[in-house]
Amino acid sequence: MLNHEYILYQPVFFLFIAFSFLLTVGYFWGRRQNRKIFLSAFDDLMKIVRPDDQNFTNIGGAIGYHANFLVKKKGAFLSRVDATITLLPRHSWLYLPVSKMTRRYDRLFITLYLKKPPREEAHLIEKKYNGFRGSKITNAENLTKEEVMWGKQSFILYYQGTQARKSLMTLINDNPDPGTVRHIALVPNQKKAFVFMIPKRDTVAHYFAPIYRWFPSVIEAVSG
Repeated sequence: MLNHEYILYQPVFFLFIAFSFLLTVGYFWGRRQNRKIFLSAFDDLMKIVRPDDQNFTNIGGAIGYHANFLVKKKGAFLSRVDATITLLPRHSWLYLPVSKMTRRYDRLFITLYLKKPPREEAHLIEKKYNGFRGSKITNAENLTKEEVMWGKQSFILYYQGTQARKSLMTLINDNPDPGTVRHIALVPNQKKAFVFMIPKRDTVAHYFAPIYRWFPSVIEAVSG
């Protein structure tokens, strides 16, 4: 017969209990932190887009959320904005270090459905992110490539025509700090624009708002 009383007094047993307690605390702490991040990001987007209707979906437990913002206003340059946020697994302290090494940071992907397609394709992408897994630009070989400085960070500017380049340089000059923005794209054949950024709490509105205000002018300038 096993001596259960003996096991209860072993140091390993107490370490196991303490470790389990820490994992439990970490689970609830991480879920709260992720919830605060995605609520902050989506709240900022709603303040900027001011949608007529919206829908929110959980797509990955504590690490994935999706939002649809419908814009029905007459004269708006777009009809819809989709946002997908993927978060580090802060609720899983065992996997979090691995995720930080492979995924590095939280991600917010914003897709704008345009009413009028731009004539010229263009991308402004952070140089470090440009070489990161999954960030390859499909049509890069057909675009002119140029390295530019945006604030203190190096970005790669891909453009199809001089007007698109001029518009993106205007954005850079008018907003000297890219903040958490890593990629801006105009894709005519999809009739869409894209923004990728890191959704740090209370920063999405600050860095996305100038880009959102800039889109109508650039779309008008490079539209067919």
